[in-house]
Amino acid sequence: MAADLPGIRYSIVVPVFNEAAVLPILLRRIATLMAQLDGAAETIFVDDGSSDCGSIVLQSLARDDPHYRYIGLSRNFGHQIAITAGMDAAAGEAIVVMDADLQDPPEIVGEMIAKWKEGFEVVYARRLSRAGESGFKRGTANLFYKLLGRMSSVVIPADVGDFRLIDRKVLDALRRMPEQDRFIRGMIAWLGFRQTEVAFHRLPRLAGESKYPLSKMIRLAVNGALGFSDAPLRLAIWFGLAVSACAVFYGLYVAGLWFTDSHLVRGWSSTIIVISFLCGINMLMTGIMGLYIGRIHAEVKRRPLYVVSQRLGFEREPEQGRAPSSAAVN
Repeated sequence: MAADLPGIRYSIVVPVFNEAAVLPILLRRIATLMAQLDGAAETIFVDDGSSDCGSIVLQSLARDDPHYRYIGLSRNFGHQIAITAGMDAAAGEAIVVMDADLQDPPEIVGEMIAKWKEGFEVVYARRLSRAGESGFKRGTANLFYKLLGRMSSVVIPADVGDFRLIDRKVLDALRRMPEQDRFIRGMIAWLGFRQTEVAFHRLPRLAGESKYPLSKMIRLAVNGALGFSDAPLRLAIWFGLAVSACAVFYGLYVAGLWFTDSHLVRGWSSTIIVISFLCGINMLMTGIMGLYIGRIHAEVKRRPLYVVSQRLGFEREPEQGRAPSSAAVN
């Protein structure tokens, strides 16, 4: 639940997982950003089960400075859930989500706010380049966005991550979407509203290691594909129909051979035809049932999305005009 702090205009949500190496630079640049904003601002750090000393720094900052809040999750729930926890707690009129590794530069937030003031309710950051990433990662990312664009029933912008600004009304609508397997960029695209972009060149990491290995990238891609497209299940249906059609044509071919007195092993042809046909029908029915079961499965689980072990700083409202403390970030 968001804190009842109506004076806050901007909320910055930063999920953090073992980012102690980059925290000194991150905190300094966020303090500079908040000092430049034209309204009271809060920064919400969501500790997604970190095992390094970064949580100690963030907890101390949240205790000492009313501009900062800290949410400690009970374990590592994943990047998308950590973002959700931060947005659930945000009290601002405009909510900015950015990663802690500074590949999402805080300086771009000013451009997002300018677009928001023009009347746009979602402002996402599009990557013009991806410095510091391997050719494999860039290639697979491009392939993912192309395939998702073809399969999805909604337009999900390509080369766009979770770095974005959303209006309070968008957040209120997003919080009414309780699905467990979350793909937030797709969920926001599904909501609609007036959307625009700001472009930036994504920088390499300043310190630390990527928290998105290949396995997590694949899981995120699967969540996006299954959450916003029926194409995988429809593929099973069409593949089943194709196998059954091949079985029928093969049956006609075998019947022709019998009529021409060709030498065939007795019983072999009928066995292959029956097995092929039934396998195709089975895949067809499995695909049809999967369309319904997939939807039911997404709705029946009622576990909480995350569990919070500690919350700090939410009882205080930032003072208008007071700059964030720099003592903790130098």
